[in-house]
Amino acid sequence: MSQDPFALSCPRPLRHATVQMAHGGGGRLMKELIEGVFLPILGTDPQGLHDSAVLEAGGVRLAFTTDGFVVHPRRFPGGDLGELAVYGTVNDLAMAGARPLALSAAFILEEGLPFEELAGLVASMKAAADRCGVRIVTGDTKVVDRGKGDGIFITTTGVGLVPGGVEVHPRRVRLGDAVLVSGDLGRHGIAVMSVREGLAFESPITSDCGPVHHLAAALLEAGLDVHCLRDPTRGGLASVLNEIATAAGVAIEARDDAMPVDEAVAAACEILGLDPLYVACEGRLVAFLPEAQAERALALLRAFPEGTGAAIVGRVIEGPAGRVTLRTSLGTARLLDLLSGEQLPRIC
Repeated sequence: MSQDPFALSCPRPLRHATVQMAHGGGGRLMKELIEGVFLPILGTDPQGLHDSAVLEAGGVRLAFTTDGFVVHPRRFPGGDLGELAVYGTVNDLAMAGARPLALSAAFILEEGLPFEELAGLVASMKAAADRCGVRIVTGDTKVVDRGKGDGIFITTTGVGLVPGGVEVHPRRVRLGDAVLVSGDLGRHGIAVMSVREGLAFESPITSDCGPVHHLAAALLEAGLDVHCLRDPTRGGLASVLNEIATAAGVAIEARDDAMPVDEAVAAACEILGLDPLYVACEGRLVAFLPEAQAERALALLRAFPEGTGAAIVGRVIEGPAGRVTLRTSLGTARLLDLLSGEQLPRIC
């Protein structure tokens, strides 16, 4: 009897028979979706997952990544869907240590989308690409029936060049590594949420939507032994720490009193019942490198306007593989686990 090519070999049973919104939220259900459906069928090594794949061709190493963007509303304080699509892909390339070279863009347009809005988003993409020093060199367009596309969805794919000797990957994280973030946390998710829900805060909150490839390049070009880089988008910093701790087989301890969270963002999270450590950023990076190099890395990040809020927020410690804890100012600790549900739907 021939084997069913679509039969799944799941590492653990799926909880739902259908896709839920939380499957796209960056938490536990998204992890189960990837490990329960995509990896068994496509045969990808789960230990090799990173923001970009690194491929060798013709004697050079290329980073390759793709991402879909479905944010609602399409314009938010500090950015829009077009900028987000470019910066998100450029940042994913940078997290593999690559210098971004070129992008492609695919547009799924809903019948009835105003041309004026479409042109504005494309112009934002062009401005963002120019800022990052990349070109959008190819693409595709599809149109779906009215009511079946939510206006516009954008998918971007990027390719970048990985310099010789650079290897940035979760598997390189080691005991004693320091954990740095390049700026305050949770700003993007709260900026989107404020517009979506019509919330007005005393202090305006704008998204951190922007590129971080120049920050990553500064760390690498300074000769620092950067073990891993990651941008804390869906699921925020807490999800990133869990993903890397699991992939590297290490434990991570974060410090609550070291977390850079803007007062307005913290207040908004308190009102909304959200934890800023699980709220998305779109212009921040997380870096793992030897603790002895942490202060120098911090100084390099703080030399950039986007990195003035950089901080050392934790370290890799001995402990059960995959465990992430948050140490409080009182000396107590709590488990910082992956979310089982979803805090903020559709924020990227």
